[in-house]
Amino acid sequence: MARRFKTSSLFLFVLYTDEQKNRESSKGSIVNIAWLQSALALLIAFLFSLYFVPMFCKIAYKLNFVDKPDGKLKKHKEPTPYLGGFAIYFSFLLTLALIFPFESKMLLFMVGSTLLFLVGLIDDLAVLKAHQKFLGQVVAVICFLKAGFYLKEPFFLSNYWSIPVSFLWMIGIINSFNLVDVMDGLATLLAITATSSFLVLAFYFNLYPTSVLLSIFLGVLCGFFVYNRPPAKIYLGDAGSLFIGGFLATIPFLFPWGLYNAHGYLTPVVILGVPLLEVTSLVLIRLYKKIPIHLGSPDHFSLYLQRNGWSKNKILAYITLLSIVQLIVSCLFVVNKISVGGLIGIGLIFLIVWVKTIFYRSHPK
Repeated sequence: MARRFKTSSLFLFVLYTDEQKNRESSKGSIVNIAWLQSALALLIAFLFSLYFVPMFCKIAYKLNFVDKPDGKLKKHKEPTPYLGGFAIYFSFLLTLALIFPFESKMLLFMVGSTLLFLVGLIDDLAVLKAHQKFLGQVVAVICFLKAGFYLKEPFFLSNYWSIPVSFLWMIGIINSFNLVDVMDGLATLLAITATSSFLVLAFYFNLYPTSVLLSIFLGVLCGFFVYNRPPAKIYLGDAGSLFIGGFLATIPFLFPWGLYNAHGYLTPVVILGVPLLEVTSLVLIRLYKKIPIHLGSPDHFSLYLQRNGWSKNKILAYITLLSIVQLIVSCLFVVNKISVGGLIGIGLIFLIVWVKTIFYRSHPK
């Protein structure tokens, strides 16, 4: 009887061990497939973008759809094509249609993204009034909200703050990328670094469909950056900056931030810290100067740095370095290695360094 019991126990142990190994093997296979799908999506999107951007450059020149220098805010030397946003949108949509599965949520997401793209394109062709542009953004954000892109953390749902906070977040990020697009490659690089950070976290959370979506977007941006880096051969235009802003405003709502950290919903604020600083500082500066916040002014951080002797490439390198720091802080915060208090402390240090860097003059003017 004892021998039979021992034999049965041994059999069950072997069976359990084999089942566990099969599960681990299956999980490993899923991870490998996810990596492969994401890599393939990134490569295809990159190649599409690399191919279509020059094509849209030629179309823009033929249609005389170019951004002409005015000697004030627009100080580039030669007229530059404006259809970069069209190239990004088209490459993204084409790759998405080939690779990503169709879902009702995805349909509303694309409706909202397309609305932002069209609002920006109309503004590029025939300048819209501020309230018209804002109304278009509001309609797009409503589409995102109806698709389920809003905060689902218990703290917000229990206090009915979810929809209002999510609405303000999306409007803020959309406009921040529109405002930061005043220098060759800057908005594109900020989008590349933010997308890369979200992609790393998507793999950490095992969000494989989201990782494919992010890979497509990253590939398109990288292909575009080849032509948008200084000296830029093509610009994003409002069509591109609004489309990028809309994507990066909605993507955080696909993450289960509270899974590892009760305050994990603060992570996107860290990742998108630079665009958020740009829009906040511009609003405050324009209010101080009694300038309507929707009007242009030379108070962008990149323009301050250029006036202080920084080259465009040096500014992009600086942004890349900051983005790496933001990614590291984000990852440590998500896994509870940094507390909320620690995050606030790091944020204050970041703000001090940011302000000192922008306003420090290396030589007298």
